[in-house]
Amino acid sequence: MPISRQVSEKLEKSSWIRKMFEEGLRMKQEHGADNVFDLSLGNPVVEPPEEVRQAIVSAASDTTPGLHRYMPNAGLTDVREAVAGSLSAESGVKLSADHVVMVCGAAGGLNITLKALLDPDEEVIVFSPFFVEYLFYSDNHGGKTVIVPTHEDFSLNFNELRKALSPKTKAVIINSPNNPTGVVYSRAMLTELAEVLRQHTSDTGNPVYLISDDPYKKIVFDGVETPNIMELYENSIYITSHSKDLALPGERIGYVAVHPKCADAESLMSGLIFCNRVLGFVNAPALIQRAVKNVQDVSVDAEMYRKKRDFLYGELTRIGYSVVKPQGAFYLFPKSPIEDEVAFVQKLAEKKVLVVPGRGFGSPGYFRISYCVPDKVLEGSIRGFENAFSEAMK
Repeated sequence: MPISRQVSEKLEKSSWIRKMFEEGLRMKQEHGADNVFDLSLGNPVVEPPEEVRQAIVSAASDTTPGLHRYMPNAGLTDVREAVAGSLSAESGVKLSADHVVMVCGAAGGLNITLKALLDPDEEVIVFSPFFVEYLFYSDNHGGKTVIVPTHEDFSLNFNELRKALSPKTKAVIINSPNNPTGVVYSRAMLTELAEVLRQHTSDTGNPVYLISDDPYKKIVFDGVETPNIMELYENSIYITSHSKDLALPGERIGYVAVHPKCADAESLMSGLIFCNRVLGFVNAPALIQRAVKNVQDVSVDAEMYRKKRDFLYGELTRIGYSVVKPQGAFYLFPKSPIEDEVAFVQKLAEKKVLVVPGRGFGSPGYFRISYCVPDKVLEGSIRGFENAFSEAMK
């Protein structure tokens, strides 16, 4: 076998998102792009804000010597200072550049964090539904993923969390606004989560690190609050990217920030910087670091996504689908009208509408819709959603 057995097995279980995206490319070649309605991939259709475009041009035009050389593995100091300043203002926690590592997107940030934290077989708790790559990231570094179900409305289930916590629990990952549901965890919910973890840490003597994966934090609707976990829990690690809020997924830029009062904060920061190097990232790209330095408080217009949400939510509920109304991000996670959501997703594909089965997110019986697409794609998909639903109800 040319590749390892472990990787071969993981390929069999790998992301349904990519599978559906690739199916979409095939179908577009066969039927024409205008006849296929691909709602499978969270690839933002909006362009970066003008301030970001100008910042990239300015950074690329700077001819100061040395700008493209090696740098500290944590990233450019002035960029980390800018990030720390913005995050301090948001969270009310005083951070400095020494608490920030610039990374190659949130995926890079999660990997260096789990590499720095985990010993073999230590446990990482995730709540279902979850971003599927969490399972692979944990496994990359010898961890064991423990999946905790949420309530019917996708809110955190603290009774199930308490049952899942063990002496081996090293970290809990949350994602709010959530991919795939669009649900936002309220301040009250996060406060209770912090108290549960604080009590477990006190009972066992082992700190549980709360990792908040927040690339959608600025894409929220209807005035909903998205508290920063650093306000509420000292053993917190905040990870984000600018893939969604600045519409820069291809630039692979984000950061990891460690709470100054986090257990073993100094050694954790040293570990993150070391792991950034030895995992091969070395450092986040210099050009895009400099570009995002002065646009930390800029974001795409969430109103564009709010309008798309309202249109699609209204149409799906009119048809008869059961779906929790998202408060942020750009996803809907309806319940499949038949038990086998893979079969229903296939039925939708026959109508040239592409979505992702819920089992790809740890929640069979649901499917994910990504609505960060042109309006004509959303509008064109409605007939397929209607026809597939009608056939399923027969």
